[in-house]
Amino acid sequence: MKQLPLWAVLAAFSASGPGWAQDDLRFDPLPTLSCLAGAETLPSMMTCVGIAAEACMESQASGYTTVGMGYCLDQELSFWDGRLNTAYGQLMAQEKATDTEMKEIGATVPSLAETLRAMQRAWIPFRDASCDYARAQWGGGTGGGPATLSCLMTQTARQALELEIRLTDARN
Repeated sequence: MKQLPLWAVLAAFSASGPGWAQDDLRFDPLPTLSCLAGAETLPSMMTCVGIAAEACMESQASGYTTVGMGYCLDQELSFWDGRLNTAYGQLMAQEKATDTEMKEIGATVPSLAETLRAMQRAWIPFRDASCDYARAQWGGGTGGGPATLSCLMTQTARQALELEIRLTDARN
């Protein structure tokens, strides 16, 4: 049996149609943000991932339907994707500035900006393959969509947090 590519699964979940944007579901990132406020290490930060999606699912009766889970997980995925993009942009600007400084003093060191870009480009197929595997565990069943979104959310959150930590460490 041929497996759908990740983009096809996500397109099906993000397609507008009756019942997708459940009127009774509300996503609020505050539970995740509150958890992160008390977390100091990556492992403790990772325990915060999914808390807002879980609160969203618990908010109404339809939260634990396939559509409800998809909505809530997708909303938290978007939250983490925004953080990832912000951290990546800030870190890239910082690394480019460091590369310029290194060039000015004649240092022959690898480019931080180029290696950051290469790392991020390599991470994307790793994330997608990991989440394809998570979906495959469901054997084509309806749980595959939420499993994929949960995986994407977790992988994206981890990457965002790692870049945010690097950004904070580099500033100190």
